[in-house]
Amino acid sequence: MDATFATGKELQKMDPVFGQLSFDDHEQIVFCNDKDTGLKAIIGIHNSVMGPALGGTRMWNYNTEWEALNDVLRLSRGMTYKSAITGLNIGGGKAVIIGDAKTQKTPELMRKFGEFVHSLGGRYITAEDVGMETKDMDTVRDVTPYVTGISEERGGSGNPSPITAYGVYLGMKAAAKSQFGTDVLDGKKVLVQGIGHVGEALVEYLTKEGAIVTITDINEEKLFQVASKYNATVYTGEDLYTADVDIYAPCAMGAIINDDTVNKIKAKVIAGAANNQLADENVHGARLQERGILYAPDFLINAGGIINVYAELEHYGKAEIMAKTENIYNTTLEIIDYAVKNGMTTHKAALTIAQNRIDLRKIENAAKK
Repeated sequence: MDATFATGKELQKMDPVFGQLSFDDHEQIVFCNDKDTGLKAIIGIHNSVMGPALGGTRMWNYNTEWEALNDVLRLSRGMTYKSAITGLNIGGGKAVIIGDAKTQKTPELMRKFGEFVHSLGGRYITAEDVGMETKDMDTVRDVTPYVTGISEERGGSGNPSPITAYGVYLGMKAAAKSQFGTDVLDGKKVLVQGIGHVGEALVEYLTKEGAIVTITDINEEKLFQVASKYNATVYTGEDLYTADVDIYAPCAMGAIINDDTVNKIKAKVIAGAANNQLADENVHGARLQERGILYAPDFLINAGGIINVYAELEHYGKAEIMAKTENIYNTTLEIIDYAVKNGMTTHKAALTIAQNRIDLRKIENAAKK
């Protein structure tokens, strides 16, 4: 078969990594396996032009290894652009561990994962993500220095979730200012999908400002607990994408804006913490734009977490963490303006600005050699 004329699926069969539709010239993919602990993990290093690849570790019960590989490729790519658009001198990477974090995660498994991270000699620096806690990063720290987001007791920056939520909140306010003419969220109807660490913190920010908050989550116990705590409404409709709200905040898993949902959404602003919200960033980003829905690029507004853990590498304190996170508001407005002036989607605008910074650094790096 001539690879030049192979379809995407045929190419994947021939090249299960390089042929992945989500493969985007990644520098390195590492498959980690340990029989004794049951560890099955994949580390993706997308780009290290700006510096070592930094990105969290996600533990998820993927249906297939193919699904896990696709996720780590998409997530690590997103980290490259997240760091670049935020002005951090760090590259993009990510790791996924295949398994149920509630039943299969053990200290032994985390230490073994840490050993794999350490074997990369600092090319990849890990942190906390879905299915992980600060204590897990402390366990990884027992075997490697290449980890951030460790507890404050051990000299780290602690749980990055509140800072991530703060950045999403500010990005949402900036998008609201552009779409509604004001960044005041008092009285605005906001649907928050996913109330994990970040989602709950976002609900708190919104509630304090007077937003009318509706929440949804697959964990019913947590759902009603958060609803009671913040006097939020639990969504009871059949299709949350058709909810009559001003702002939709996806804070769970990615690819939720897809062929099935993109034409249903009634919200005029999408601003949430989930990574890779657009299943197809070109097709679905353009469709949202056609429908007059303003999309705040996820890899920009959820960058508070990476800013928080990056502080451990650069040794700056809480004040600078907050200052850098607060700048997400201004950057969001700049990207929206850039998109309008250049006739492109907000997602494309954010990618373009981030890629320009990476390209400039690549030239600078080459000149130093």
